[in-house]
Amino acid sequence: MNKTMLSILKVLDKHNCTMGSKEISKELKFYGIDLTERTVRYHLRILDERGYTEICGREGRKITEKGRDELKHSLVSLKVGFVISKIEALSYQTTLNLDSLEGNVILNVSYFPTEKFKESLKIMKPVFSSPFIMSDRMILAKEGELIGDLIVPKGMVGIGTVCSVTINGVFLKAGIPVTSRFGGVLEVEKRKPKRFISLISYEGSSLDPLEIFISSRMTNVNGAVKKGAGKILASFREIPAICAEEAKGLAKKMSERGIKGILMIGDPNKPLLEIDVGIDKVGLIVVGGLNPIAAIHEANIPTESKAMSTLFEYSKLLRFNEIEGEAL
Repeated sequence: MNKTMLSILKVLDKHNCTMGSKEISKELKFYGIDLTERTVRYHLRILDERGYTEICGREGRKITEKGRDELKHSLVSLKVGFVISKIEALSYQTTLNLDSLEGNVILNVSYFPTEKFKESLKIMKPVFSSPFIMSDRMILAKEGELIGDLIVPKGMVGIGTVCSVTINGVFLKAGIPVTSRFGGVLEVEKRKPKRFISLISYEGSSLDPLEIFISSRMTNVNGAVKKGAGKILASFREIPAICAEEAKGLAKKMSERGIKGILMIGDPNKPLLEIDVGIDKVGLIVVGGLNPIAAIHEANIPTESKAMSTLFEYSKLLRFNEIEGEAL
């Protein structure tokens, strides 16, 4: 596996449909790779032989499950810093207007077994009524349906929850640059943030830290929601100190409009929850958009999540109680 073949697999996985060499050649330019259709076909033959792609008539190729698995695990050294790059790209593409509540936001997409659907809704209900979510809006899809450009796998239910990186996009649109430094597990006491007990740097990671914490069962979201003491997913970010007052006003407006992800804003040049900030910086504590999924996972219901998965029109999301009413 080399960078070129890995990029071809990325193109096929992103579009999740049959593609010809001409289409693939065009898409590869976004990855800095300029190949003729003939050269693309040469690489595709190798990928076919290894079982990473398969021929679908005259239309072209599709990625296989083996190909997706290889995409997850190969050339990990090239993926270090991938998460922070993705955060920056998606922040720029966020177009949410707080006045009209229209525009694209970033969604995390998660899956869990269809037979566990009603049980999962009951688990998520108190989380969506707590301070530990980004928004009470979400999208639900059954197997074979789309959430953005992702297809829900067979035997699964998919939900899209608002990703906390949406805050970066809203701030950026207002002229406030945000630096995402760490994803972590935040200890909560008396329903208030107390301290981070685990942190992973976004810049040094090839995986989303919050996905790691969920799969490692390091959270206690249900405890934080029901008893006021537990461990939730959160992240630590920084903004320029000169923007602090404007950021507080924007955070208040976001909360009034139903986007409540900002838990704390620190003071210029002072540590926030024992974490030092850069020179002339202010720290922000932002809740993780995957907290409802962490609560499901804590109940021993298997889940699979893809953080920062897709862009989605915010006005098309439904409130949790609307989805709950339809389902129950």
